[in-house]
Amino acid sequence: MYINDINIMYYVLVGLVGLVVGNFVQWCNIRLPEYKKVFSKEFFSIHIKNIKPKFALPVTTAIIYILLLYCIGWQTNILYKIQLIKYIILTPMLLSAFVIDYKLQIIPNRLNLSIFEAGLIFTFIEGMYNQNLAIDNIIGGIVGAGIFLGLTIIGGLIAGKEAMGFGDVKFMGAIGLYFGWMNIIEISVIAFLLAAIISIALIATKIKKTNEYIPFGPFIVIATFIVILIPSDLLLQILFKIFTLGMYQG
Repeated sequence: MYINDINIMYYVLVGLVGLVVGNFVQWCNIRLPEYKKVFSKEFFSIHIKNIKPKFALPVTTAIIYILLLYCIGWQTNILYKIQLIKYIILTPMLLSAFVIDYKLQIIPNRLNLSIFEAGLIFTFIEGMYNQNLAIDNIIGGIVGAGIFLGLTIIGGLIAGKEAMGFGDVKFMGAIGLYFGWMNIIEISVIAFLLAAIISIALIATKIKKTNEYIPFGPFIVIATFIVILIPSDLLLQILFKIFTLGMYQG
């Protein structure tokens, strides 16, 4: 049986890998905020032996892996294969950033650095096949960090406090290496849109107070997955319709 020209067994295999990776992400979410090594023998001696079944993160990872395989496929074009592998590696780091920032309101430097390092490696690999793509990725990193750094500076000047944490600035700069300047702008716009809608809902329902901090990292992560999984043309049409109140006819 084939789904999108891919044997269903590949989806099963990718899903199983996602379950294992998701379990490792749970371990990373404990170790990274404590500035401890994640690749350690303690993973087997402590985490595996004392693990309490938590299925949300492993299942989420597995579902995203299956969606990545379905949306991108395993095509003959080498750049598509690199893109699929790149997003498979990026996914657990994004999920880790989501959970840690949601719980602790930080994105650990080690995590940001790992995303940045992997992004540089993939930029170099893609550059061997398409130099313009590598240049676009580098510009994406600069634009991603620049947007959020600018907001942080402006927020400091106007409100006297940071509008964005520097963890978010580094995070956006790192993931910009995976997407290029156009897609990182889309991620920024979607993240701010999600943040506005969800924040208003949380305050209106009194789940959050107006002066209570709401971490921005989770919105960036959700926006990133939206850009990965939804075709760019369709995504742009949706955004234009939202910001023109439905008047855009594309």
